[in-house]
Amino acid sequence: MANSIKVPGKNILLRTVNLEDASFILALRSQPHKVQYLNPIDNNLAKQQAWLQAYQQKQQNGLEYYFVIESKHQEKLGLVRVYDLQPDSFCWGSWLIKDQAPKTTAIESALLVYEFGFGKLGYKQAHFDVRKGNERVIAFHQRFGASITHEDELNYYFNYQLEDYLQIKQKYRRYLKYPG
Repeated sequence: MANSIKVPGKNILLRTVNLEDASFILALRSQPHKVQYLNPIDNNLAKQQAWLQAYQQKQQNGLEYYFVIESKHQEKLGLVRVYDLQPDSFCWGSWLIKDQAPKTTAIESALLVYEFGFGKLGYKQAHFDVRKGNERVIAFHQRFGASITHEDELNYYFNYQLEDYLQIKQKYRRYLKYPG
């Protein structure tokens, strides 16, 4: 994709997806134990490539961002999206990490999402939803300081303030790459 965005961390980076990532996305999104809390997709490479081509326009227009979580050695470790950009808040989700990824990939990729949303995009808060039953992810977000604002039959809805992130960032700063 034109104008690739990279968000570097200490051990990983987020980089916007390109058409060559379609098979990785499809493979990860086709693992039942990984996607039980996500919307289903067709297991069809041509459809995935077409979807990515359409997504290019959204990224170029700054409306949504789809990232591959990648090691410094260019090993693809997972996926995450930043979307539903509102005047005062960004949403993130579709967060998948492959089973063989280093244990710190979840913490570091979440930090990089917040660095991107709060730092590069300049938002003051984030919103996201997590399917009920996805206990590990719910607990992860709560440990980071996110608050459940409401719920429906399917999801818990969270809010996360920049101030909360700035506090937790100090706790996890060892996972971030700082210049100098």
